[in-house]
Amino acid sequence: MLVAPSEVGAEELVVNAVLWLKLATEAVGAMFIGIGVILASWRFASSSFPPAPTDFVEARLTLARFLAIALEFELGADILGTAVAPSWDAIGKLAAIAVIRTALNYFLSREMSEELPPPEAPRRDA
Repeated sequence: MLVAPSEVGAEELVVNAVLWLKLATEAVGAMFIGIGVILASWRFASSSFPPAPTDFVEARLTLARFLAIALEFELGADILGTAVAPSWDAIGKLAAIAVIRTALNYFLSREMSEELPPPEAPRRDA
């Protein structure tokens, strides 16, 4: 089947746009990791010496929140990359990466919810 030259150009344009979007999404994920490391380090460094257990937990939770959102962006970038090159090898790698990142995100979320203090019960004025 012959393909018109304009169709090939449009396909290349879409593939290039998706690859640029993938690169931008990876960069945003990396930016969130960097911001999380800086904020967690700052929180930990500005705590008392030796740091209290609550200071340590706060620094860990700060980093965990940023890592969780960064994992979502990185997974999205991997999905974009597979969308333009859907070989079975790429799909298998995406599946493995998705399982690993989803598990990491699950355990990060679980750890964050365990470390957060329970919400206060509403006060009753009676």
